[in-house]
Amino acid sequence: MTSLNYLHLDVFTARRFEGNQLAVFLDGRGLDERAMQTIAREMNFSESTFLLPAERPDTDIRMRIFTPGVELPMAGHPTIGTTFALAETGVIAPGREAFAFGLGVGPTRVELTWEGKRLAFASMDQRLPDVRQPAADIDVLVRAAGVDPESHRRTGLPIEEISCGVPCILLPLATRADVDAATADVGALRQIRSAFGGEHTGIYLFSLESAGDDVTAYSRMFAPGLGVAEDPATGSACGPLGCYLVRHRLVPRERATQIISWQGVAMGRPSRIHIAIEQAAAGDISRVQVGGEAVIVARGVLVL
Repeated sequence: MTSLNYLHLDVFTARRFEGNQLAVFLDGRGLDERAMQTIAREMNFSESTFLLPAERPDTDIRMRIFTPGVELPMAGHPTIGTTFALAETGVIAPGREAFAFGLGVGPTRVELTWEGKRLAFASMDQRLPDVRQPAADIDVLVRAAGVDPESHRRTGLPIEEISCGVPCILLPLATRADVDAATADVGALRQIRSAFGGEHTGIYLFSLESAGDDVTAYSRMFAPGLGVAEDPATGSACGPLGCYLVRHRLVPRERATQIISWQGVAMGRPSRIHIAIEQAAAGDISRVQVGGEAVIVARGVLVL
């Protein structure tokens, strides 16, 4: 009989029982891919992570990320949440400025902000954007997401599929109420293929409607093809979102490092995801960062 210690965190929030849930298995040695996938399905969070010894000298630790349905090459809330878990367990010493994960996309740097000995904020680097036209027609995407076609048309903005490590389709809507009103067709969403090689992809709905707060985009994420019907917080989609907003000049350059996506509200799990997009002198995107907070909810032991 094998026992696996894990931490349960809520990510992209400073309050328990909000944000996106994550299970971090602190020692994944001895588990093969099938076992990790089975455990992730049992946990039934959007993602679970498994930590392994570093495989290359420019990383500190190897991390594998699984949804209940598939393994992902990278993801935002697992990277941020696992960083907080490692700080909680002392693997990341207080005051350290950065930590490097070995992910499926390669080395991934996380910058750390401390308040005394407590990790207060973590921000991960993502790849520079790769932008493509979706493989599916607009009307197919709109129907699958269950949104009002007129709400999208009123924005005057394109639907694009962007990857900063994991591709997602960005679908702008006119109002926050339109985002909340979306009723996804899970079967139709499972049929949508990515422009990045034909695999499944998610649809990220967002509105730039202002409501007197500091939120830039109000959002929801549907990704049943990846094993997540709706995700409370999607860091891998927020790098692409920030790039979309910068490329289409929807945020001024001086605000491009202060973008906030507010996601998961319709699910009762509000999440604040911070996005920072840096640009070179000519305006080209030169760096993509996604960050936030996380809190420990529980400690557990899984018996195999």
